[in-house]
Amino acid sequence: MQMQISDSFHTKQLLQYTLPVILMMIFTSIYGVVDGFFVSNFAGEAAFKAVNLIMPFLMIVATVGLMLGAGGCAVVSFTMGAGDDKKANEYFSMFVWVTLFLGLVIGLISLLCIRPIALWLGARDVILENCVRYGRIILCALPFLVLQFLFQSFFATAGKPQLGLFVILAAGCTNMVLDAILVICLPQEYKLMGAAIATAMSQFVGGFLPLCYFLRKNTSTLRVGRLRLNGKILRRACTNGASEFMTNISMNVVAMLYNAQLLQYAGYDGVAAYGVMMYVSMIFSAVFMGYTIGVAPIIGYRYGAQKNDELRDIRKKSYRIIACFCVAMFLLSQALATPLAKLFVGYNPKLVELTVSGFRIFSGVFLLMGFAVFTSGFFTALGDGLTSALISFLRSLVFEVGSVLILPRFFQIQGIWASVIVAECMAVLFCLLFLVIKQKKYQY
Repeated sequence: MQMQISDSFHTKQLLQYTLPVILMMIFTSIYGVVDGFFVSNFAGEAAFKAVNLIMPFLMIVATVGLMLGAGGCAVVSFTMGAGDDKKANEYFSMFVWVTLFLGLVIGLISLLCIRPIALWLGARDVILENCVRYGRIILCALPFLVLQFLFQSFFATAGKPQLGLFVILAAGCTNMVLDAILVICLPQEYKLMGAAIATAMSQFVGGFLPLCYFLRKNTSTLRVGRLRLNGKILRRACTNGASEFMTNISMNVVAMLYNAQLLQYAGYDGVAAYGVMMYVSMIFSAVFMGYTIGVAPIIGYRYGAQKNDELRDIRKKSYRIIACFCVAMFLLSQALATPLAKLFVGYNPKLVELTVSGFRIFSGVFLLMGFAVFTSGFFTALGDGLTSALISFLRSLVFEVGSVLILPRFFQIQGIWASVIVAECMAVLFCLLFLVIKQKKYQY
């Protein structure tokens, strides 16, 4: 039986409803990781370092989809909870068309600026050329990547989380199959371009398939119709989604800063080691993000319908679920540190040692990460984008930037690996503070 966001949810039902979104986010991360595996093992170490150097910029330009997805989801689910399905569809259609337009504009500007940006990030010689080649191909698919990010949030709101999982599986399989064909079979000088084409095609599939589904008559609660611009609602969605926008912008800006610090303390080997950690972190953090995205429309619906007791119950159950995920992610990361390092950079024993020693420290962040991710998403679902954005800003930018600039002065490269843990500890304290301050207002 298909569950709707208006249903009653016990812990088991929450997990069942959010599981497709969690898997969707995990598979989104996995096919990026597979791309890194093929690049590192077949295109070569220089290509792998180039991808890790330019990737934060490529993710920054795609964050508009995450912003309008999370913020728009809160608006649409609230409107549905208030009983106005027609308006909800009108708003949904506007978010889709605006996202597509912004993806086209941002993609074109980024294509023109990719070389100076790669230079600014520290790329030189062969690393620079690899950054430019890879980045240009990925940017051609940017409009579909931002749509993919948008629809990841709206599948749960539309009551079709399983369909979202199917789309991501289709995109992931596209990437993996094309990686295996293009990266392995093409001559050495074209292997990196083959990996970029595989990724771009998977992003096209991830954005185009759901667009086709929502454009036609379907069995979900949402459908894309004509564009009706509503500046007030668009601003509200952007404000609500500001935390996701800030989180991803900050995360990738910080990744650039990490790379700059690592270039100073460990050279390009440090960038490669950090890249491996980021691949693993993407998968583990996808569990927290997937649950938060999946449960957001349930929270937003109850807030819109003024069902305070149910809202309070969902919040408590969610924190218990997140705590279990945190412990599991930490234990798993400790167990997999060496095998994963060997999987990506096993051809370089020195790099394996650097990666494993760093990851043993870095993985402590998984004990804390889920709490801040969910709390930020919780306020987004309530329509309190300002609080959510403030949590994200402090967590992803202020605390991490401060930590990664200060700790290496005392602890060298170990300070870089530990900086994210210090930042997450500070974020948890501020999350607790905001939860106490806002409890009376939202009655959770």
